[in-house]
Amino acid sequence: MAKKEYTIRHHHSSRIGGEDRYHDYTGTLEYLENEVFGYSLDCGNSWNRKIPRFPKSGKSLEKALNDSAYECRRYNDYYELIA
Repeated sequence: MAKKEYTIRHHHSSRIGGEDRYHDYTGTLEYLENEVFGYSLDCGNSWNRKIPRFPKSGKSLEKALNDSAYECRRYNDYYELIA
């Protein structure tokens, strides 16, 4: 059975009236946690132990990434679960 794939959109807002940028990342939950967003989740978890390093679903990955962005002072970034 094939593992479910998720798409996470990473938004980055420009500080000085510029254009907002985004990039879509697609893969299995394990791939996204380890290969794409591993550093972000590690950073968030190091500042706040309530942020899971290995979320169990796509929705919890989205929440963990947004919480990590806040804890790591990346206020111009946010994440959105697309599919």
